[in-house]
Amino acid sequence: MLTYILRRLMLMVPTLFGITVVVFAVMAAAPGGISALTLIEGQGLEPQAQKAMEEYYNRLYGLDQPPPVQYGRWLNNISPVGFAQDEDGSLTGWPKLKAPNLGTSFRFGRPVADLIAERLPITLLLNVLSIPLIYIVAVAVGVRAATQQGQAFDSQSGVVLLALWSVPTMLAGVLLIGFFASDQFWQWFPTGGLSQRAALDMTFLPTVEVAWAIPLLLVLPFLGAALGLYLARYLPALIRGGLGAAIGAFCGWLMFSDLAPAGWISTTVAMGIGLVLGWLMAHSDWGVLRGFYLGTVGLGAGLALALGLAPGSMVPGFLLDRAWHLVLPVLCLSYGGLAFLAKLSRSSVLENLNSDYARTARAKGVPDHEVLWRHVFRNSLLPLITVSATLLPSLLAGSVIVEAIFSIDGMGKLAVEAVQTRDRELVLSITLISGVLTLVGYLLADLAYAIVDPRVSYD
Repeated sequence: MLTYILRRLMLMVPTLFGITVVVFAVMAAAPGGISALTLIEGQGLEPQAQKAMEEYYNRLYGLDQPPPVQYGRWLNNISPVGFAQDEDGSLTGWPKLKAPNLGTSFRFGRPVADLIAERLPITLLLNVLSIPLIYIVAVAVGVRAATQQGQAFDSQSGVVLLALWSVPTMLAGVLLIGFFASDQFWQWFPTGGLSQRAALDMTFLPTVEVAWAIPLLLVLPFLGAALGLYLARYLPALIRGGLGAAIGAFCGWLMFSDLAPAGWISTTVAMGIGLVLGWLMAHSDWGVLRGFYLGTVGLGAGLALALGLAPGSMVPGFLLDRAWHLVLPVLCLSYGGLAFLAKLSRSSVLENLNSDYARTARAKGVPDHEVLWRHVFRNSLLPLITVSATLLPSLLAGSVIVEAIFSIDGMGKLAVEAVQTRDRELVLSITLISGVLTLVGYLLADLAYAIVDPRVSYD
């Protein structure tokens, strides 16, 4: 195993070299190329100032030299072993150990490492919240759909997952903002950004004017959620479905009742859609779904009651304000991957449930839940591990569409800006880091294969 890991690590060097060479060649061969003149055009400089700026960029980045020499200069900057540079940008002395340098951005005029250090935590925050949500929900839905093949939950979840997978991210983001952030409908969430300007001056945790209101804000939402879970668990199916339908119809009416151009037609349609969806979720034979639905409703009702009874104004604090801003971006970032992984989990678990070893275990009298979780589920993880190999590069790349729609300055938006402005240093640095994370992700996936499946060996 150790020999295999060392061999893979050694192969990463020529692979990364090839990736960066291709990216550099594409940028150099693009119409107009990359030159000092393209960096300063449109600034309206006088001839002398323009000539001075050209000399500065040529000396700093070597843009007046042939492309192979430019690439060699960049490679020397990022390498831990390389030559020193004098004031004219020429390489001097003998190779020696040095600190890698990602260079200076053409557009921002700042070190690339500083730009990445500013944007990376934002993208990491989005992915750290969305990835566990995707995997937990997808595995739960996929396993249950496989164990209930052909039944109501399997067919209903298949339709919902297919619908989610078919909705483009751009359309989903616009709809979320239009319905849940616009003042024409439910203005529950902000339209973009990660926090309000006023939140930077707030305390980290929420505060209220009087101390006894804090237990009220903690107890009432908890009691509301507990009541919703109790009703989801013990209420008869017919009454539970009627309650869920009534809640859904009320939410539909609340959403469209104050909209002037909507009229009674759109309000009736919204109430009908809410009634059907509420009935399906509350009447579902899957306790987790109806518990989530009624529990969320109870939590919201308890929180609204607590805010109404709490004296004075409540300051949400930086934490709640940041969470409030993250709800819509995380939902928009999660639903597509959730639908894909849920279908993948279902097909993988279903294939192993019908395999010979599973039938043999059941024939020997092994309980169904033990067959599922001790034998079938472990072998079903292999496709999920393959998909998870792309998680590390996604932590850096982020989602360009989501970050653009919700005005979030993350790594995805930075990468697009770098490509649009032909910021060579920034593009090559992002490509290099993404390549490293991709190769490391594939290596970790291969090692996870050996852990999950004993038949896989790299000795």
